Amino acid sequence: MASGRTFKLNSGSEIPALGLGTARAKENAVREAVEVAYRAGYRHFDCAALYANQDEVGEAFRNLSIDRPNTWVTSKLWNTEHRPEDVGPACDATLRQLGLDYLDLYLIHWPVAFRRDGTKFCTSLKDSEGTPIRDETVSMVDTWKAMEKLVQAGKVRHIGVSNFNIPQLEYLQSIASIPPAVNQVEIHPYCQNRKLLEYCRANGIHLTAYCPLGSIGKPSVLDDPAIQAVAQETNRSPAEVCLAWGIQRGYSVIPKSVTPMRIRDNFQDDLRLTDSQMKRISDIDHTVRACDGRICYVQEVPDH
Repeated sequence: MASGRTFKLNSGSEIPALGLGTARAKENAVREAVEVAYRAGYRHFDCAALYANQDEVGEAFRNLSIDRPNTWVTSKLWNTEHRPEDVGPACDATLRQLGLDYLDLYLIHWPVAFRRDGTKFCTSLKDSEGTPIRDETVSMVDTWKAMEKLVQAGKVRHIGVSNFNIPQLEYLQSIASIPPAVNQVEIHPYCQNRKLLEYCRANGIHLTAYCPLGSIGKPSVLDDPAIQAVAQETNRSPAEVCLAWGIQRGYSVIPKSVTPMRIRDNFQDDLRLTDSQMKRISDIDHTVRACDGRICYVQEVPDH
């Protein structure tokens, strides 16, 4: 059954509660995944310049002849494009790749700027250890003002951020003419982000959860005894349980998959967890991040 659930943003617009993430997908797999997802009922697609597959997503959109007014598309500004003169061209490049006239949401991917390698988009200069070199001359104020101009130009309907913590959001709100609509961060039962969720609720910023199922290769959220027990009680998969838990906490979720069956199974509308089931999952006291963010100086943005 297709999910029609949405959340209202501070603009009054509605964002679909469940979308398809497109990060870290193998080459040539994203196009098929997007086509399968759209036909299954997905109307929310999360993209980024960094993922280097927006041309494939755009090809899928063209093949599908998507219903653009009813399809939510998010993309992200990479760390090398924070200079105000680079923000517009970066957005234009994304629009060309996706074959779109506008984005529903454009996010600053990380709260840190990198020095770009010449004129190469999304390619940073690196030190002797291969770590991207920060660009200390770029102000978040100037980057945000350039993002606001995209809204004024009609290229973007909403702007927001990703991987921002509370102090960074407080600062951004203090200087913004257009407040951030969304903060996209890692949230799942092993990374519950309670304080950030509470802050965003109180300040009209919608949260979107990436990695809502945790990560393969690390302690498995899906194998946790509490998740397994609720899955048995509801006769649903552990993945469906995690997604339902996230949506019932009040934020949108963007699981990534290129497997047709999983894409379809993840897209359910009728699972509602009981208060007891919600509490048992929320009581999990185990913190493991799927995205450690080392290349983005995550140690300087704790609690994001």
